[in-house]
Amino acid sequence: MDGRALQDIARARAEELPAAAITHPFGPEYDVAKVLGKMFLLLTDVPGEPVVVIKADPRDSEVLRAAHRDITPGYHMNKRHWITLHPGGELDETFVRELVTDSYLLVVEGLPRAQRPVDPAAFLAAEEPDPNA
Repeated sequence: MDGRALQDIARARAEELPAAAITHPFGPEYDVAKVLGKMFLLLTDVPGEPVVVIKADPRDSEVLRAAHRDITPGYHMNKRHWITLHPGGELDETFVRELVTDSYLLVVEGLPRAQRPVDPAAFLAAEEPDPNA
């Protein structure tokens, strides 16, 4: 998948998530997805390459980087808590959508319970495909 397609998939998924909004706090060249003011996704170009930067649990981040050559530490972010998705390799649409959802839910879990737009566990359960369908 090329870089623009990668970013389009990530942006579309972010826009589907409850209380999420695309903003431009760092200028027009950076699309930033936030949930209730907290960032969970950054779309930008890294010297000519469109990339997606998302939040990840530090343990998951290590595993993802080891398993996928197209996932590296977060560009201009905390390298333990953020990862960068690069185009051109093995990352497919379903996987990118899952990673964006996981990033969103990590941020939602950090919000005060009364402010959460969704219950993370219930949201994940509702997103799971029915194996009997």
